[in-house]
Amino acid sequence: MKDQGRSTRKRTGGRLRPFRNKKRYQLGRQPAETTVGEPRFQTIDARGTGTKTRALATNVAHVADGGETTEAEIENVEENPSNTNYARRNIVTKGAIIETSEGRARVTSRPGQTGQVNAVLLE
Repeated sequence: MKDQGRSTRKRTGGRLRPFRNKKRYQLGRQPAETTVGEPRFQTIDARGTGTKTRALATNVAHVADGGETTEAEIENVEENPSNTNYARRNIVTKGAIIETSEGRARVTSRPGQTGQVNAVLLE
């Protein structure tokens, strides 16, 4: 989420003057909005020496069923509680219910942050 900073007005309507410019640690980026399709990834710089791998598109999910984990192919997004329009646009986020070759599964990872889709099989 892009940081917009604090309001320029007080609760009473008076003016608030900025006491400094924005800092790099206040930086926000646009969401990755990972779609279902041919795998595409993007590596971005993170805080410190770290990096993040954003999945811009992916069609593979690591599905856990009890103690077993298998690689399954994502067919489509059935529902997405974070945004109702994401299911229609086939956008995968954490908590989304996806249809895989193994069955219906709920996404437990954040594909826009980790670059992979981990999911738990639903009954």
